[in-house]
Amino acid sequence: MMKTLIVAVAALVTAAPALAQDSSRNPAFGEATLSAGFDNGDPLQRRFRGGGPNDASRLPGSCTGNVGTPPDFRVNYTAGGRPLIFRSVSTADTTLVINGPDGRWYCDDDSFGDLDAEYRFNSPQSGVYDVWIGVVRMNEADATLVVSER
Repeated sequence: MMKTLIVAVAALVTAAPALAQDSSRNPAFGEATLSAGFDNGDPLQRRFRGGGPNDASRLPGSCTGNVGTPPDFRVNYTAGGRPLIFRSVSTADTTLVINGPDGRWYCDDDSFGDLDAEYRFNSPQSGVYDVWIGVVRMNEADATLVVSER
């Protein structure tokens, strides 16, 4: 009986998909600390190489695209009364994958138009937003992350 239980548990553990995204790692392309009302630096823009070897569809929600293992960028945010908006801009078809301060995964593909992604937190929480820019049908592409309150 005990042997059967151990085999069953081992089968369940190995059958569960491993999440390759690791928010405990340092972001590949830096981080920023922002507070609500960051008008002087709005929008914050960072260019980097989006994409990676991991299929974002393995994450909870409706994530798509190929993403890296560590976050591409990290935003430490102090919330106020404004929305917090993340956008990807690229000549490639990009997606956004965000691990929010609440530990939930937020994803978007094409909401910004022209194959670019946008995710809008209308009532953002204070805390860490780990961001990956995914790339559809390619492993990597040049992309710009845009963070704004407008």
